Amino acid sequence: MASFTVLIPSVLRPLVRDADALDVELPDDGGPATVARILGSVAADHPVLGRRLRDETGALRRHVNVYLGPDEVRRLQGLETEVPEGAELMIIQSVAGG
Repeated sequence: MASFTVLIPSVLRPLVRDADALDVELPDDGGPATVARILGSVAADHPVLGRRLRDETGALRRHVNVYLGPDEVRRLQGLETEVPEGAELMIIQSVAGG
């Protein structure tokens, strides 16, 4: 099993029993660990959070940003960005207002 950590912003923590981080394990099935697979695992355990992160087509919602280290994944390979074992993904939900 490959392990990862997904950091949850405070606005979304009520959806994950107030956890500030989720530990995610993916099976070593020969496929690469991607942002999509990690978020899919999160959504399987926390479906309401999954719907807040991705739309019905599976794309990241417009106001959701996911960072791998200092890089926003949309500037890399998007959901197909490969994630090294032990890495942290940080979710940041943009807040609009005026």
